[in-house]
Amino acid sequence: MKSTAILAGTIAAVLLPLGAVAQTILEQSGEHRYQLDFHVNDAALAKLLPSGWEPAIATEGPAKDCNLRLIFIDRLTIFGPDGKAAARHSSRSAILAIPVKQAATGSTGQMIIDGITDDSSDASVWFGVPKPAKEAKAVRSLSSLNGVVTGQEDWVFSTATGEHLSLHVEYEHGTPTQRTVETKFFNPADPSRYLTSRTEQSLDIQRNATTHPTDHVRKFTYKAGGGHLAALFDGHEKVLSWDLQPGYLATVSAP
Repeated sequence: MKSTAILAGTIAAVLLPLGAVAQTILEQSGEHRYQLDFHVNDAALAKLLPSGWEPAIATEGPAKDCNLRLIFIDRLTIFGPDGKAAARHSSRSAILAIPVKQAATGSTGQMIIDGITDDSSDASVWFGVPKPAKEAKAVRSLSSLNGVVTGQEDWVFSTATGEHLSLHVEYEHGTPTQRTVETKFFNPADPSRYLTSRTEQSLDIQRNATTHPTDHVRKFTYKAGGGHLAALFDGHEKVLSWDLQPGYLATVSAP
C-alpha cells in the first residue's frame, strides 16, 4: 500500500546514516513493540544463565525489581547493512530477555534466553535462541475520539513443542518520551560473543508498580508457559511495568 511504502522510505532515510559506526552493521529495522517487565522465580531464572552471570536487577526507577522482560515485536521493515530491504522485510516475534551482569567484570547487558519467531533469520541474529513459530499473530487497532487515542493489541505465539506466549491489552495512549539506548546482547551459549543494539525509541509507560504514572491500561491478560517457561511462569510471577513502544528504530551490529 502507499502508506507502507512511505513508512519504509522514511525509516530507511533515518537509519542509513547510522551506518558510520565502529562496529559492523548486521541489520536495521523499524518496529512496534509492547513490553512487559516481570519478576519471576529467581532460582528458576538462575538455571538459565551461564556460569559467572547473574540478573542485574534495578533497585529503583521504572525497572525496579525486574529480572525478566517479555517483549512482543512487530518488525515492520527490515533492512540489510547496505540499506536495502531484506529478502523478508517484516517479521513477528516474542522474546524473553534477562537484564544481566558478569560478576567478575561488572559487564552489563541482556541475554535472550527464549522466544518464538516466524522468521528464521531473526533467530540467527539472536544467536539461534528463539524457536520457530507454529502460530504467530500480531493484531493492532487504533481509534480516536475527542482527542483521546485508544488502542487494542492481540499477540499470540506458540511452538510445535508446546511453548506459548500471548497478550491481550487495551489502553489509552499516554505522553511518550523519546530516548536513545545502546545495549549489549550476550550469547547465552558463549558470553564472550555479543551483539550491540542501538535504538531510537518512543516509550509510553502505561502502568508501573514503582513509579505509578497515570494508569492507561484498560484491559489486560497474558499467558506464558510450556517447556522450561512453566518454571518461570508458575503463577507467582508479578508484572511490574507495561510499556508501549510505538516507534522503535533499531540498528544491530557486531564487533
